[in-house]
Amino acid sequence: MTRRILVVDDEQNIRTVLRALLARDGHEVSCASDGDEAIEVLRRGGVNAVLTDLRMPGTDGMALLGFVREHYPGLPVVILTAHGTVDTAVEALKQGAFDYLTKPFDHAEMRQVVDKALRTEAAKERSTVPGASVVDDSDDPFAGIIGSTPAMQDIFKMVRKVAASPTSILIRGESGTGKELIATAIHRASDRVDGPLIMVNCTAIPENLFESELFGHEKGSFTGAHASKPGRFELASGGTLFLDEVGELPRELQVKLLRVLQERSFERVGGIRPIEVDVRLIAATNVDLEELVKNGEFRDDLYYRLNVVPIVLPPLRQRIEDIPSLCAHFLDKFNRKLSREVASIGPAAASVLERYPWPGNIRELENMMERVILLLESDTVTIEDLPPHIREIRRPAGEAEVALPQEGESLKEVVRVHTEELERDLILRALEKAGWNVTHTAQRLGISRKGLQLKMRDYGLRREPAREPAE
Repeated sequence: MTRRILVVDDEQNIRTVLRALLARDGHEVSCASDGDEAIEVLRRGGVNAVLTDLRMPGTDGMALLGFVREHYPGLPVVILTAHGTVDTAVEALKQGAFDYLTKPFDHAEMRQVVDKALRTEAAKERSTVPGASVVDDSDDPFAGIIGSTPAMQDIFKMVRKVAASPTSILIRGESGTGKELIATAIHRASDRVDGPLIMVNCTAIPENLFESELFGHEKGSFTGAHASKPGRFELASGGTLFLDEVGELPRELQVKLLRVLQERSFERVGGIRPIEVDVRLIAATNVDLEELVKNGEFRDDLYYRLNVVPIVLPPLRQRIEDIPSLCAHFLDKFNRKLSREVASIGPAAASVLERYPWPGNIRELENMMERVILLLESDTVTIEDLPPHIREIRRPAGEAEVALPQEGESLKEVVRVHTEELERDLILRALEKAGWNVTHTAQRLGISRKGLQLKMRDYGLRREPAREPAE
């Protein structure tokens, strides 16, 4: 995948070599000689990953990492370090760096780390909060999170109840509903808040690297293992490990994960020394794990171990009361980010946004708001400024209105039924437009392939086989 990478190093030779190697792999490369120059490049936007040296004059690599975490959450930072500063690099991982490379680095290893970082950046649910894109540093673990509906308030109460326990938690919800931010809130509300919070997106890790990623490896344990490296479990000791999209774990690795949860120890790949860890595990998924268990794709014993405390995040279509607050938040965010002065969303456009089912949830809403604000030529968002597939939600003239609830029927049930009908229709139209290509349809709708397949099953959507012409 071709992306823009920022290389930060005070040595001209290092910048030149990295630029050449990354450009050879098809990436666009920007360079900076120190952290201050790198910050200026970041502010211009468009950077997908950062490779930075640790020791530089002025703003060094650790300070740059802190700036990225605060202002560009989700942007992967890879640390470049000499052998004598590996301990500092490991500390940087605990502070949120994606990975590190030891100088002199191998091209194959660098390519592997960069590709993994870019996959994570592409898959990460940035700003898919139940509201805000960044949780601030106040004492409130939910500071900056928008969620006033009863369902979200119940989730906040549950988090406060279970945060202090060492119990495993499974966060469930469709893609884009804010699972990562709830995991962060759990960590912030726990007695492990001073320990590291290590996040792993399982969809971004190649299958042959899962074991090394989670448990680390010893030098020489496999081709390309030029130095020993701790895994994410080791880095998370004393804190919290968040496994996002845990349903993607290969089955053979599920056994090892279960063993770690039971015994609190493991060996690195190629190692023989048991390493004891004290880790609180939070997992998340957007697929039906029970279905995977039935199909033999996910171990039932691991499922029960993870699902001790389930937290289910509602999709955006079930919390439409939060849409105005979310829109106001994103309006303010992108006005600042894009240097715009959009004042408001018109009443008619706001009404359409509340009727749209948002299959991609808050991520889809955020991306739509950024696009609209970027292209807007006035100070008010109108219906005509919305993307065509959202504008089409307006009820055509002459169409019958939704009937009022009958006796014994709740408003919530009526809304749910009609929302599901609308979602089914949108998914069907997207499938037909993509020629029933599930992967392309999932990308268009902003949901995972497995999530789309489950919805197709629930709604009975399948392509009818072409009929043979009569003789």
